[in-house]
Amino acid sequence: MKRNFALTYIILLVLQVMICNYLHVTPYLYLCVLPVMVLCIPLKVSTLAVLFIAFGSGLAVDFIADGLPGLNTLALLPVALLRRPIIRGVFGEELISRSEDISAEKHGIQKIIIAFSIVQAIFMLLYVWVDNAGSRPFWFCAARFGVSTLAGILVSLALTRLLTEGVHDRWS
Repeated sequence: MKRNFALTYIILLVLQVMICNYLHVTPYLYLCVLPVMVLCIPLKVSTLAVLFIAFGSGLAVDFIADGLPGLNTLALLPVALLRRPIIRGVFGEELISRSEDISAEKHGIQKIIIAFSIVQAIFMLLYVWVDNAGSRPFWFCAARFGVSTLAGILVSLALTRLLTEGVHDRWS
């Protein structure tokens, strides 16, 4: 069964807003699936369009859920900019040249984990660095980065099938 990726993306964006608004377990955890959502945008979509999508997604979460406008946007834009090089490095040039979408069935869960880890780490490194901006000790920032990155990877892996399998592109 094929799904409309744009609709799936919007539903996950609403889910991200709900997570930001209602899931405050510990100050060490910021659960975010935005980087993986941006990574999984179909490759037929241009980098410029992905940057605009990431910008809009980040701003939506910033203004609807989080208190600091621009923080998610700031951390998400480098993920959008580095999306193709990350895909090229992890999955190979063939995926880019054929404009195929990322698939756990075709490429294996190991490559999916590597790609998800890279985008989550980029996002959380910038997010934690800017959010704490010298106001917290290094150990707190390091713990927050580690816990949030690991949690983001695990939740993203749970969403892998939804983001990568049977998706029909409506954005190209």
